[in-house]
Amino acid sequence: MQEYSLAHVDDAVLLRDLTSLVVRDRLNTALLLAHIGEVDARKLYVPIGFPSMHAYCVEELGLSEDAAYKRIQAARAARQIPALLDALARGELHLAGICLLAPHLTLENANDLIRAVSRKRKMEIETYLARRFGRSCEVSRVTPVSPIVSAVNLQLAPGQVETDPDSESRSANSKSSDDIEAEPEDLPDENHFLQVTISKETYEKLRYARDLLSHALPGRQIAPVLDRALDLLITQLEKRKFGVTDRSRDAKLAAKDARTRARREKRAYAADQEWRRAAKDQTQDVIAGLKSLGYRPHEAKRAAEYCESMACATLEERLRAALGYLGGRFSIRPGT
Repeated sequence: MQEYSLAHVDDAVLLRDLTSLVVRDRLNTALLLAHIGEVDARKLYVPIGFPSMHAYCVEELGLSEDAAYKRIQAARAARQIPALLDALARGELHLAGICLLAPHLTLENANDLIRAVSRKRKMEIETYLARRFGRSCEVSRVTPVSPIVSAVNLQLAPGQVETDPDSESRSANSKSSDDIEAEPEDLPDENHFLQVTISKETYEKLRYARDLLSHALPGRQIAPVLDRALDLLITQLEKRKFGVTDRSRDAKLAAKDARTRARREKRAYAADQEWRRAAKDQTQDVIAGLKSLGYRPHEAKRAAEYCESMACATLEERLRAALGYLGGRFSIRPGT
């Protein structure tokens, strides 16, 4: 079995090996994209029963939906622009960068774009593309995140079995944001992946809102921020369009309070029944104790029933009360 513990490795060796692994990973990723692109172009997934390249990558190769989508997108771009793989292998361009460039690449501008974003981070590439292409780079994509992709499901990566991937990629680049965005009724009732280009000002607002909610959002997630923002926006729009007031909201709160009271009353009733059952059990012990002290059965029973109404009392306290009721001919010392 491979040994993954590296605690014994020298610092210099560890750093050297890590650098070597990163270089090998880049080369392997470039080679992986080349293989994906070739299998995709030949549609070799069809004879073995898969409706799309994405389904093959997820179900046969074990990639996640998102990983499969990105690698197929990058592989298709690299078939048109092989220089992308060279830049990836050299570490000048990462996989996310290739996916960002893909919608804008042509044979004429490819070398220029690759040089312009060389060794830049994802955010820097997004900023560059937004500045260079303006609104033409604003591509909205909404796709379902589902564990199984079938022929009838909306796919995370383009390309049905009967479709030419190259022609579909070209047509996708010419579509507007509204054309690319899936219709709501086409989306299954699951989580969905949203990709959209926003301005720097909008991005700063999103970050600021996330920071304000950091106490309530574990992991500094963005999705809950969007969800809360939409709740507030919908409330405002409903007021403006439909004249919705706070009365309906107050009615919901009143109903919630009523449910809370009902739950409390139910718990209180259950607790009351519990101590009553315990009191009845102790009544028999009180009767037995009084009989052992010489009281007649009817006296013991009457005294025990008198003590039954004592809430949350111990057996000793009930015996004391019973003796007091009967005139106290005997005394009980603690612990006896």
